Amino acid sequence: MKDKKQNMTQLLSRRNFLIGASAITLSGCVSTNPNMRPAADVTPTKTAVKAEVPPMYEALPYEDFPIPAVDVSKVPQKYWRTEVDYFTDEKPGTVIVDTPNKYLYHVLKNGRAMRYGIGVGRDGYAWSGHAIIAYKRKWPRWTPPDEMVARQPALEPYSIKNGGMGPGLKNPLGSRALYIHKDGRDTIYRIHGSPEAWTIGKAVSSGCIRMLNQDVIHLYDNVRDGSKIVVIPDPKGSLAITA
Repeated sequence: MKDKKQNMTQLLSRRNFLIGASAITLSGCVSTNPNMRPAADVTPTKTAVKAEVPPMYEALPYEDFPIPAVDVSKVPQKYWRTEVDYFTDEKPGTVIVDTPNKYLYHVLKNGRAMRYGIGVGRDGYAWSGHAIIAYKRKWPRWTPPDEMVARQPALEPYSIKNGGMGPGLKNPLGSRALYIHKDGRDTIYRIHGSPEAWTIGKAVSSGCIRMLNQDVIHLYDNVRDGSKIVVIPDPKGSLAITA
């Protein structure tokens, strides 16, 4: 009996040892190093990734007034310049402004067009109709019409009688301007450049069509004087310049 109890004790001791050894082995899957941080503490911190600027929107340092790169993070990619399929009865060379969707199309051959994102006039100043691009200017002077000066007296120093505002990055017309005429008369509306990337895709200006400076330069280089322009009205309301 004594031998039996002794054997049982030895068996239980061996069993406890094996259980303890197994527990130690399993504990190897969990770090017990007091210097080791919990997994949650070593997760890499997310850092802001700056949007990569495509070549077409890089800085233009050799302009009369050096133009900085476009902050493309402020311009939804759908408004970036791109060539697209575009079927229209208008002839190649025509400029079509899609006011509701905030796009400008320069019609090319074979059912294609160059598409640009634009900012358009606020309600009450927006316009639509058919006209022509009478002429173009590099780094134009800005002369607000007398009606605008009457509404905003602070613009008096830049009025027509005072010679307008000189060219430069702060000039509201930006790096290029295309002047829109109807029946031989200036409509006072323009297609022009702007450094305010955040305004592309929005209705913000006083009736004029604004583009990124890099885009308006591209359009300027490809549109001829006398080209037809068609402005599609916004169903929310616009001021037509033609019947």
